[in-house]
Amino acid sequence: MFSDEALEGVEFQSSWKKERSLRDSKTQTSEMLTSDIGVQALHRSDVEIQTDAEGTKRIVMAMDDSQALSDFLVRIEPIMSRQLERNNRSHAFDGYDLDVYDEKSAVTCLHKLSHGAFNGEVSCTGLAWSRSGSTLAVSYGRMDHEDWCTHKGALCTWNLDRRVVNTTKADTVIDTNSCLMCIAYHPEKPAIIAGGNFNGEVCIWDLSREDDAQIFTSGIGDDSHREPVTEVLWLQDPDKPKRYNLVSVSSDGKVLIWKRNNKKGSLELLQGFLLLASSMPTASSGRERKGEMGVSCISYVNEDKNQFVVGSESGGIFKCSMNSTASVPTSEVMSSVPLYSPVIFAFSPHHGPVHAVDCSPYHRNLFLSCGTDESARIYSMLESRSIVSVEPSSGYLFAARWSTVRPLVFAVVTGNGQLLIYDLKSSKITPVQSLQASPNKLPVYTLQFNANQRQQLATGDASGVIMVWQLPDELTTQGAREVETLADLANAGAE
Repeated sequence: MFSDEALEGVEFQSSWKKERSLRDSKTQTSEMLTSDIGVQALHRSDVEIQTDAEGTKRIVMAMDDSQALSDFLVRIEPIMSRQLERNNRSHAFDGYDLDVYDEKSAVTCLHKLSHGAFNGEVSCTGLAWSRSGSTLAVSYGRMDHEDWCTHKGALCTWNLDRRVVNTTKADTVIDTNSCLMCIAYHPEKPAIIAGGNFNGEVCIWDLSREDDAQIFTSGIGDDSHREPVTEVLWLQDPDKPKRYNLVSVSSDGKVLIWKRNNKKGSLELLQGFLLLASSMPTASSGRERKGEMGVSCISYVNEDKNQFVVGSESGGIFKCSMNSTASVPTSEVMSSVPLYSPVIFAFSPHHGPVHAVDCSPYHRNLFLSCGTDESARIYSMLESRSIVSVEPSSGYLFAARWSTVRPLVFAVVTGNGQLLIYDLKSSKITPVQSLQASPNKLPVYTLQFNANQRQQLATGDASGVIMVWQLPDELTTQGAREVETLADLANAGAE
């Protein structure tokens, strides 16, 4: 019924589409003309010169009449001797010290920083330089608490290596739920910083994180501090040199060593000590004390991290050991780890709270202290009494630090807003530099030398103003035999 069939194709012309036609054509631009010309602009000429040979100089002594010279000396000697003897007995230049620091040796202010949003209502409570020395971190809080802290604190940073530094606005601002009392940068990781606040909490922040910068916290519990944290610092783990633990001290008398728990994002108590009031020398108070004693500051010996020095709110200064196993009498202090009394030696105390202690980076037996008795002292670990004491009569002394590059230089800040820099090579009594570190002459609470950019030093006052100072070469270049001179000072105190 059906079958396949192939038919021939049919062609037809389009009634609307025209056939295309192609044509080739050629064009030629005008001929390009070029020419080469050689030039030479270098001219050389040599000239030989010769100076005249210098002849041998002949020195001829002047003729003198020896008898006349002898007669002159015989006549003038009694007069000169009497005058020299009078000068020797004179007190006209008593107390005069030659000022070797000229205009080139002046300390200058590089930056005056403040975070405008605070309006001067909070104080600078702590300073810390980053590992590279380019970033300055500042903790803000209040020093005039009479009850519970109802203020907000903050952590601010400024990068001072920027071409343009905003002096009225911090680069980074992290708010805290209570006053932030102290801070410390990690020794190796420039974005990691630790701090302690007024309610006893210890925290660690990662400044490289944009969202929640807080990565570790001790929280508020049995293991945490019950009073304001007065100082934090990083301590290398003796068993794992690449790991750093965190040390915190507080007005509750506890010295706590924390390790980081990365899984829980918390700080776990590793070791603890408790400063007892009975450690205070009885001769200073005339009676035996009971209970705990608030710790206001701490510093580890540079060459032996098993030894450290603490200053107390009662004025006591103590040499302590990390290996101490002295038991603590039963008290209301609760902790998941046993607390020991770390004191192995007591020094002659200050007459009031100790605000700072700082072990010398150049001698293991020397440390610096200052307090509300308006004195700064240098102690030897081998002697209970101070070997050097200065009283600048400038109000309370709130901070004292050794220079990180000059063994004989240290600085203190005062209650009337001054920064005093001492150079023991020049004088053990008079500062070589006295600077106004607070625009309104308010107390200056903190200072910090920059260990990596040695000519910089920072101070912070009660209104939140930070001043970054440029130090001259005389205060930042170590002279000959400075370390030996410091050792002689320590040995003289031990004798």
